[in-house]
Amino acid sequence: MLQTKHKNKTLASLLAFVLGGVGAHRFYLGGRSDRWGWLHAAALPACGIVMTAAPGADWYFWYLPLTLSMLAGFLEALVLGLTPDDRWDARHNASSGRTSTSRWPLAIILVATLMVGAGMLIATIARLFDLLYTGGAYG
Repeated sequence: MLQTKHKNKTLASLLAFVLGGVGAHRFYLGGRSDRWGWLHAAALPACGIVMTAAPGADWYFWYLPLTLSMLAGFLEALVLGLTPDDRWDARHNASSGRTSTSRWPLAIILVATLMVGAGMLIATIARLFDLLYTGGAYG
């Protein structure tokens, strides 16, 4: 049986937390053929397209594709980090010959992900309602 490279759950969660908006965690786990990773990566050009198509729009709408991709990355970081080690190894490390053991750095990453992700989600929703109902009077 061909051995594959061992995929670290803590690193995958950290990549999803820090660079989830551009799909770094997806490319780490699935390689360049991961379609969801390319969808995340398309968020940056999508921001440029929105800026070009609507130069007079509020900055919120310019960065909305990247914001949504980042929120999805935070959610994926939580899902990856909370996956039990045995299920993680069965899915990502079946032929690596090693087993995973989660430790305290993963817990810190998950707490930070929850804090930052929840704050960003609340801020995104608040700004959306501000723009929809007051025309941006509060920002």
